Formats: sequence, structure tokens, C-alpha cells
Amino acid sequence: MAMTFSTFIMTLAETIQSENGPNLAYLLRPTSPHGKDLVKEFRNPIRETLMSRYGGCIESPWDDIAVRYVMVTTHIARKRAGEAFNEQSQLVSQFFRYFINNTGWTLPALFSMLRDLRDLAFDADNYAKYNNQKSECMESAAGVVVKAFSNCMTDRTSPPNESRKWGVYYVVGLVLKCYFRVKRISLSKNILRALNANPDIPPLSEYPRSHQVTYRYYLGMLSFLNEDYNKSEQELTLAFYQCYIPAHSNQERILTYLLPLRVLRGHLPTRDLMDRFPVLDELFTPFIVAIRAGDISAYDIALDKWERRLLELNLWLTLERARELCIRGLFRRVWVATDQSTRIPVSMFHCSLRLKGIEVSMEEAECYVANMIYQGYMRGYISHEKKMVVLASANAFPRVADRLAPLS
Repeated sequence: MAMTFSTFIMTLAETIQSENGPNLAYLLRPTSPHGKDLVKEFRNPIRETLMSRYGGCIESPWDDIAVRYVMVTTHIARKRAGEAFNEQSQLVSQFFRYFINNTGWTLPALFSMLRDLRDLAFDADNYAKYNNQKSECMESAAGVVVKAFSNCMTDRTSPPNESRKWGVYYVVGLVLKCYFRVKRISLSKNILRALNANPDIPPLSEYPRSHQVTYRYYLGMLSFLNEDYNKSEQELTLAFYQCYIPAHSNQERILTYLLPLRVLRGHLPTRDLMDRFPVLDELFTPFIVAIRAGDISAYDIALDKWERRLLELNLWLTLERARELCIRGLFRRVWVATDQSTRIPVSMFHCSLRLKGIEVSMEEAECYVANMIYQGYMRGYISHEKKMVVLASANAFPRVADRLAPLS
């Protein structure tokens, strides 16, 4: 049965009266079935006309919110993403007037409205880009979400179990998504600083797992971009193990950055893991195979082939750094071929490099060996006069993870 606007307002009033957060979120979601009914009822609605007719029929600001909901659904139906975003932005701003005076029962509606705002901003920016126009809707959406963050943080009157602070980490995750989308990642520091400065927020472990995973993922991403690889690996690992198993795309997104960090530690992924993620398998397997074989030439070919994709993902420098594992693997094979001798001529390392297609002089080969020793991949020293590499009698090639700074 089709829902009329009058019925919509009555249902909205009953939902507010009963403090039913999930139902309120459903009523204000533009994709809900009754949204199409309202579009059919008002063919070409004008907000001022609707307000003059329905204003005051429900407590403020819900009369304005209801009317703006009609405008949002109409703009979406007419494929006007920019106008829909503007109306949704005003709708959320009106909702804040009610939100700041109520408890956490309103959080499901807040989450839903902010998600819709972000999606509309994405559509509006894409439409503008396709038509060679300038649009900053996503950046504007980030500003609205930041206000929601402040409104959640400043709740000092609600009972602990009903506090708006239970929405903090979800909103932070949404803010960070917007900042990453518009490449304004530096602004994330302000949000995180404000979050860490508030001691009254419940521990992260008490929030829903989905909130924890999103927050830890973006925290790991920020650390990754700042080259704090230890913290990045820690946060991304926690995010991956807390991520719901059916959320395959989210696991893939986490592993896109966690796998290279694990490779830098010398932990190569298993075949079973790669088979679960075909996209990552195609991207990373050439590098992993090259590292296992100590094939520097194959590794360089993979870097060239995937250069554009790796640059898009900000992974090129990380995988370029992992090239040293190929060299270590190759030199270790030389060591094994000499029955793990403690004295190996530099010429043998030189030959191994040339066999793998790396045309270098003897002096350059010696530099390769010196760098491996300096980086902690090999234990020993070079006798320059005798052109001999003297390796430690025990643990000549330490585990990569046992280096003093394995991620450096």
C-alpha cells in the first residue's frame, strides 16, 4: 500500500514519540520504498509551498526535515545529485537541532543520514567531473560529519549506556573516509587529536566490531602513509582479525596494505590465503614468487608491469624496498651452494647477479654485499684486499623478522 505524505508525517511522529532509532533511520532513508510513493504524490514539489502547507503539523524541526526528505527523494528520482546533496545536507543540519538535545537512541538515524550524505556527495562529484565541472560536495560532507562528531563528543548529560558518545568511532570512520576521498588526509590529525584528548570516551574495545575495524583500518593507513610501518602493521592486523569473515571486500582492502608490510618482515603469504583473494593474488604473486626464487630480474619486471597500479595504491615505494629480500634470497642460495662456507669470494656473488640478468661490475657486486651486511640481512664482513666475504659461522643469514629494524 502506497504511503501518503500525511501518513509519513504521522508515522514519523509516532517513531519519535517511541524513540525507535532503527525505524527513524528507515523512514529518512531516500532508498526506502515510501520514498518513491512521495515522489509520485508530489510531481514537482517546491519546498516553500510544502512548508506553507505542512509547516507546524509536527514539532519543529521535524516539519522541515519531512519536507526536505521529499525534496531529496525527488532530486534523486530526477537524477539531480547536486541538488539532492544540498537538500540532504540541510536535512542533516536540521536533525542536529534535535540530536543535541536527545540521547543515543537517535544514533541509528544519524548514521544512516550521514551515509546517505556521503553517497550523494560521491555521486554529485562524479557527475560534475564527468561534465567537466567543479564540485566540492565530498569536502562539504566532511564538514557536516565533523559537526556530527562534535555533537557526539559533547554529550555530558545522557546516561552512560544511552550516551551519544557511542557514535563517536563510527562518525570518525566516516570523516576519515571523506578526507581520504578528497585527498585531504592531513586534516585527519585534528580529528584524532580531539578524540585522544577526551578521556570520557568508552574504550574502543567496547564499541561494535564494525566501528573498531573501520577506525583501526584508517589509523593503520595513516601510519602507513607516514611510514610508521610498525604501528601500521599492528593496527591493520587487528583490523583484519576483527573483520567479519563475510565482509570479503573489507578484508581485501585491509590485506592490500597488510601483505606488503608482512613481506617486509619476511613473512610471505600462503597459497591458501592468496587463493581467497584473486585480485591480490594477481597483483602480489609475481613479487612473492620472485622473492622465493631470489630472482631480481623477475621482481624488476613485476615492478615495471604494475607500476601504475602500485602508485595509485601508494605501494610502489614499499614494494621497491622489498626488492632487497630478492637480493638476500639470491645471496643465501650462493651460501647454500658453497655448503654454507664462511668464506665466499665476491666473484661468486657477482656471477649470481649476472646469472639473474643484473649486469654489474665486480665493484658494484661488492657494494650489493656490503649493503646486505649493513642492512642486517647477512652477518659478516668483506675482506677487500682478498675480495672475500667472511660470514659468521652461526646464523649467517638471520631471519628477516629478527633484524633490529625489519620494516626499515
